[in-house]
Amino acid sequence: MGLPGHRRTSSDKRRRAAHFALTAPDITKDKETGALHLSHRAAPGAKEYRGHAIHVKGQEHKLEKLLKKSKTEKPEEHKH
Repeated sequence: MGLPGHRRTSSDKRRRAAHFALTAPDITKDKETGALHLSHRAAPGAKEYRGHAIHVKGQEHKLEKLLKKSKTEKPEEHKH
C-alpha cells in the first residue's frame, strides 16, 4: 500500500483551500413573467424556453383537480 511522500504543510493546505470559496449563483429575470430563475434554466411557470414548449408531466391533471376542488361547495357548519 502506498504512503504519502511527505506531510502536507499548512501553506499547502491554505493554497488548496483558497479554491473552495463559494460564489453567488447567476440569477436572471424572465422577460415575459419577470420571475427570477437560475441562468440557462426555465423560469417557474414559464410556457416555453428559448422558443421550445415546456411539457410538465401531469400538469393537466393537477389543473383539473384544482378546478374540480374549487367548484365544489364548502360543507355547511354542523349545528349542535
